[in-house]
Amino acid sequence: MTTAEITGNPPGSFAWGVLHDRHPKLITQVRDGLPYPPTTERALDELAEEITGEIRPLPGWEEHAGRSWYEVPFLWAESCFYRKLLGAVGYFAPGPWQSVDPFEPVKSAELRSPEFAGDLDTARPDRDALLAASLWGNRADLGFRLSSGEATGDGGLLVDQSQELWSLLGEGGRVVLVADNSARELVPDLLLADHLLADRAASVVLHVKPYPYYVSDALLTDVIAALRRLSESHPAGERLTRAMREGRLEVRAHPFSCAPWSYHDMPSDLADDFASATATIMKGDLNYRRLVGDRRWPPTTPFDEVTAYFPGPVAALRTMKCDVAAGIPADAVTRLDASGEQWRSNGTHAVIQVRA
Repeated sequence: MTTAEITGNPPGSFAWGVLHDRHPKLITQVRDGLPYPPTTERALDELAEEITGEIRPLPGWEEHAGRSWYEVPFLWAESCFYRKLLGAVGYFAPGPWQSVDPFEPVKSAELRSPEFAGDLDTARPDRDALLAASLWGNRADLGFRLSSGEATGDGGLLVDQSQELWSLLGEGGRVVLVADNSARELVPDLLLADHLLADRAASVVLHVKPYPYYVSDALLTDVIAALRRLSESHPAGERLTRAMREGRLEVRAHPFSCAPWSYHDMPSDLADDFASATATIMKGDLNYRRLVGDRRWPPTTPFDEVTAYFPGPVAALRTMKCDVAAGIPADAVTRLDASGEQWRSNGTHAVIQVRA
């Protein structure tokens, strides 16, 4: 079964809002975050102008050059935008700004925020609370808050297969956790990893991004920063640091993590990594889109069906922040559609879905 890929059309859609509103705001945020030189300022101005018209050629990204940003697959358009943003700030070019994360200022501020301190103060050690914190922590996505504001209140867990997840994890296995965002979301993920290592997993492999992507996506540097911050006030920080030294917690950053395609197109080495795991846990909205395909699925489409290709048991912990949905019960879809709320994308609903 297949259906159309999501694009930035029509006006007023979620994807349209990201391209039309969020990306211009993000350029301004990046410009204001670091003291970039005039050449970088001009490059950011050029990008701000480009995203109102046609996609200009970029080596390795020629597939949709010359077309409107709103006409091409949304996942590709977003990925291309972030790649061009990194190019504008000199991330890949030799020079003093090479490898400087343009999103680091907002990431660091969040690690030192009162909200983050509150998260740690209220953290509970039991497994279901840790799973819930990892799930709902996805609302801390800095990119989402640029255009939507931080969601308040839990609108509801539309699918809860947490018990199936715990059964799937078993004991003594190897769990792959594909991280999403840094800082305030990454710390609950690390606390979950700490619990898994103490309770049932022989090892945890944490997949992060190899370079900045989608505003707050986690890098290895973000893992290290989070562990340092965690070590200041929580014993899990030292335990996880020790686990990394012992090889029980391994961090990987596969280039495909920043590719503009779903996991259907993953290379064989990444597929082998997932296939050899007791279970792979996909965190967050972007990983969900890449897992099921960034398409206009009827929301009742079975989760098992759209993930049947995946090479091994897989679970999704996802706060819903875009139009993609699968595996939602028909009665919930009917009720939520009738409510008039933007339930697929406003960040107040979530799913824990498992395909064994």
